[in-house]
Amino acid sequence: MHTLLTPDALDACELCPRCCRAARAKGARGVCGADSTLKIARAALHMWEEPPISGEAGSGTIFFSGCPLKCIYCQNHQISAGGFGIEVSPERLVEIMLELQDQGALNINLVTATHYAHLLPAAITEARQRGLKIPIVYNTSGYERVQAVAELAGLVDVWLTDFKYADVALARSLSHVPDYPDVAAAALAQMVSQINAAGGELLAQDGHMLRGIIVRHLVLPGHAEDSCRVLDRIWEVAGDVPISVMNQYTPNQRMRDQGGDLARAVLDEEYEMVLDHADDLGFTTMFWQEGGAVDESFTPPFDTTGVLESAAISNGRIG
Repeated sequence: MHTLLTPDALDACELCPRCCRAARAKGARGVCGADSTLKIARAALHMWEEPPISGEAGSGTIFFSGCPLKCIYCQNHQISAGGFGIEVSPERLVEIMLELQDQGALNINLVTATHYAHLLPAAITEARQRGLKIPIVYNTSGYERVQAVAELAGLVDVWLTDFKYADVALARSLSHVPDYPDVAAAALAQMVSQINAAGGELLAQDGHMLRGIIVRHLVLPGHAEDSCRVLDRIWEVAGDVPISVMNQYTPNQRMRDQGGDLARAVLDEEYEMVLDHADDLGFTTMFWQEGGAVDESFTPPFDTTGVLESAAISNGRIG
């Protein structure tokens, strides 16, 4: 089997499970919306990830532009589908990682890096050589090729992965990826295998995660039954892995215009149904959210903070 995460991966791109084979190296754009240029929308401390990720100091999040999924309810559509971001070099990516560490980040949180994963082995290795000590978090939709996950072994310390759907028809209608359930399950199995091989979950004394997995699931209004099936699938694949059951669905303008269940927030009884099912299955580490729809703090402003210069410099804290 050929190596997937190499500099020539963009000749006929197969980085994500769509395997669209776009000639990104020649300027074509893949289904993800990306060509050969690396684009980042924001790089800054983020306080609203799960407690083992953000802790008190914050997670050093790097939001990449583009996305292999096409979720019709996406809250980050400005960067996932709108192409917002600034073109930077792989060398600048290394600098950003080091700057976030200097700002006190607990980790480097790579958000939706799937379609740029070919750059990560060299970038992470160089950052380590230049003094990066904090963990690498790979923050993903869960729609990953097993081979790509396998080739990130030894580079990624924490897998922060979604598991969105159990139902094929739902995955097709909401994210245009009918193979999502099986693809996400296979990728999760590979992540679990890697963490187990490395010695299992490892937490710092203050509770932040140095090595491990957290599986996220966003409960969607009108689809609590599928959420329960998702939890069943996670339990089958990963066992008693830490999970994050999220209640932060907020309808975007498209969903409000369309009407139906996805035009509203998740009902309390829907969310409680999913949480109760997680308890019944036996999950012992579960993160959950109080209240209704998300407020602005969960979705940071995509304003290119930290992309061209350190967020600490742009905020006037140093220099």
